[in-house]
Order: sequence, then C-alpha cells, then structure tokens
Amino acid sequence: MLDTTPLRVVQWTTGNVARAAVPAVLRHPLLELVGCYAWSPEKAGRDAALLCGLPEPCGVEASADIPALLALKPDCVVYTPLHLDAEVVERLLRAGINVVTTAEFLTGHSVPELRERLDAAAREGGASLFGSGMNPGYTQLLGAVATGICSEVRHIRTVESVDVSHFAADSNMDALGWGRPLGDPGHADDVRAAVAVFEDGVYVLADCLGITLDAVECRVEFAAAKRDLDLPGRPVAAGTVAGLDVRFVGISGGRELIDLHQRWVMDHEVEPPMPAEHGYRIEVDGNPKVTLTLGLLPDQPLDTLTAADMHGIGMRITAMPIVHAIPHVVAARPGIVTYADLPVPAARIIR
Repeated sequence: MLDTTPLRVVQWTTGNVARAAVPAVLRHPLLELVGCYAWSPEKAGRDAALLCGLPEPCGVEASADIPALLALKPDCVVYTPLHLDAEVVERLLRAGINVVTTAEFLTGHSVPELRERLDAAAREGGASLFGSGMNPGYTQLLGAVATGICSEVRHIRTVESVDVSHFAADSNMDALGWGRPLGDPGHADDVRAAVAVFEDGVYVLADCLGITLDAVECRVEFAAAKRDLDLPGRPVAAGTVAGLDVRFVGISGGRELIDLHQRWVMDHEVEPPMPAEHGYRIEVDGNPKVTLTLGLLPDQPLDTLTAADMHGIGMRITAMPIVHAIPHVVAARPGIVTYADLPVPAARIIR
C-alpha cells in the first residue's frame, strides 16, 4: 500500500508538457510541488504556475540553480524537456532522486551506451528512472492489458493513426523530413533516427509480456501530397512527402511478435493513400482475437476547438502517464523501470 504522505516533486523545465504536468501535480493528493527548474534566466524567480499558464500563482518560484533544487531533497523530478540531457539526469539519479520523464527515453535500448550509464547512476543512487508518454509508452501498456483475456498470443500491434497538420509547426516534426522529395536518399534512415525511441516502446511491451527479443527492425514508407499544403510554419509542396508510415517490429525466434505502427499525415489526401483514423488501436492476434480502439475527444464543445486546444490535448496525454506513475516509481526498485515493474497507474483526481 502506498504511503499517503505527499511526495516532494520538482518540475524540470516549463515548456509545453509542463503546462499539463504542473496543474496535475498541484491537484494530486499524493504530490507536493516544491521546486521548478527553468534554464532561461528570464524565467528564474517567476512563479511556476504562472509560467505554465495557470491564472493563479502557486508560491513556487522557478530557479536555474541546480544545487539549490537538489538541496530541496525532492522525492521525484518530473523531467519534461524535448530531449534528455544525460549529465543532468545522471546527476539527479546519483543524488537519490527518482525521475519520471517524457524526454524520448523509456528503456534506453535505442541508445545502449546511455542505457548503461543511467541505469548505473540510478542503482548507485538508489533511485528509479521511468519514461513514458502516450506513444510510445502508455499505448504499449494498453496493449499488454488487452492480452489479459487471451489464453495465447501470437502477435500484437499498437497503432497510432493521426492527421498531424494541426501540429505542423511543432519542433517534434522538424527531423521527419516533411516536404522532402519522394525517394530522397537517406530519408528513411533520418526518420528512424528521429523516432528511435519507438524501439524502446517495443521493449516495454516485450517486458510486459515476458518476451526476449532478438532484434527490432524499423520499416518506413512515404506518401506524397496531392496538392500544395499551406500549413502554418511548414508548407509542403505537391508531390513531396506529406505522409509517413513507420513500423518498429520486434522479432524473437525468427517470428515477428510485436509491431508498433505509426501513421502520420499532413493531409487527408496523399498518394499512395494513408487513411488516418485519429486515434489509437490495439490488435491482438490470439485466442481470442482482441481489438481495442482508443478515441480522444476534447472536454469542450467542438465548435470552440482551436489549434492551441488540440495541441493542449496532445500535451495532456503525454504528461499524465508520468504524473500518475510518480508514487509507484518512488516505491519501485532502483534502476530503469518500465510498466512491467509498476502497478497500473491511474488518475487520483475525479472532478
């Protein structure tokens, strides 16, 4: 049973994901926000809640003073930069501070040298490191749960199928090569490198299912825009790349057992066709065969929905899996942990 004493939490950076994470931490009955890191000097000394878009201050000032934040002796850091700074995370773990993160790190299998380094730091500090997000991360947990009614499982696929044109200008899209010519040499390799964290997602699902993998393969297909796309911050010319179909396939004993399938399009009409279902689907080839569909709807009238609201939903489903996992991560064994090591995290707030 979890201790009900509030856990001391430090938020690390105040960007897009933090705008969803900080309000959730402030409302969570088992969490207490005690510090906030902001790397830019103009943010230092400002209230964390106000930096994250809340209307009222919370009384916690952002700071760029890492030693001072360590001196707060937090139980956990919510680490949400876009990319992981290995030196900073290693420092936190060696100090005995648990870390939950959305910064493109789940198991570290996609970056083996970093995996060994951070796992060693966590074990030395007696701390745990947990990475998630919606996908990869929470979607693979849903996949594992879907197998719980099967007497046998032969293959499992998790599918994300989304029109990403609302997020065209987002920095997450920069390395995917939207607008490059079809057949551009090296494009598939560049996509694989940009989304290598999905390899970690294959291992998360394998861990949950008790599967030892021999290899993970990445397969990339492209589709072209059928018309010029005047997207804010990222115009895409007709005939250039406007659709990506990316699969990370886990193989064991010569069999393809796990498939993380991502389909992202910048328009509903691309060639060849890549229909986007605007959600997530789990497909289990087992006994029985299982299909789960996860749809997401905004908590507001659709006629009031803006691009900023859509972006906010994306950030919320990215942040919530790690916030809800904090108590379980603090209680977990030292080292890198995955959903295979934790009870299923669930929301504590129903309002």
